[in-house]
Amino acid sequence: MEVKLEVVKIDKPSEVNIIIGQAHFIKTVEDLYETLIEANPNIKFGIAFCESSGKTLVRVEGNDEELKSIAAKNALNIRCGHLFLILLKDSYPINVLNRIKGVSEVCTIFCATANPVEAIVAITSQGRGFLGVVDGNPSKGIEKEEDIQWRKEFLRKIGYKLSSS
Repeated sequence: MEVKLEVVKIDKPSEVNIIIGQAHFIKTVEDLYETLIEANPNIKFGIAFCESSGKTLVRVEGNDEELKSIAAKNALNIRCGHLFLILLKDSYPINVLNRIKGVSEVCTIFCATANPVEAIVAITSQGRGFLGVVDGNPSKGIEKEEDIQWRKEFLRKIGYKLSSS
């Protein structure tokens, strides 16, 4: 048996976050929709889910037409059964990730990022399987004292840590 590897670049605007995961049932798009809206009624998102049996369609939901379209195009490029992509605006993955993990049919999360992402796909005679992602750039070293200070200030600036004053 032969396995071929393919790298699929995820095409998305740089300011948009993406969550890529795997689930196991056609109702995933509707359950993820409800989960995201319950987490934050102001969130903007698009979801695409690749069916792996029956009609094997990319199922699409969301409340932002542009994000739905981007999610659908990326899912169709990847074409791995049971894979889902969520594109987010006006929210961060940290705001919704645990809720997504709690959806009963969600099996795993591969990434949650605004970084450039490449999907790694294995192709066999049966079909396509999602192996993982390349998320962002390689590390260039270990943070120094000034990098620690910048990190702490940044987290307080964007409101994820309490101010030190």
